[in-house]
Amino acid sequence: MNWDIIEGNWNQAKGKVKEQWGKLTDDDLATISGKRDQLAGKLQERYGMAKDEVEKQLETFASSYDKRH
Repeated sequence: MNWDIIEGNWNQAKGKVKEQWGKLTDDDLATISGKRDQLAGKLQERYGMAKDEVEKQLETFASSYDKRH
């Protein structure tokens, strides 16, 4: 999936992001603004996940988001 689709639809996507990763704040989501690398960094920070785990979760999220849209 092309992350540009999520970034372009960030206002809609951020609700799904918040459902998936509830520790992210509204301020986090505003700062991330759809940028995949920024989301990955916040997930590492908030959840203490390794980079490879974050990447796996982002790929899963992007795939499921693509199927919904």
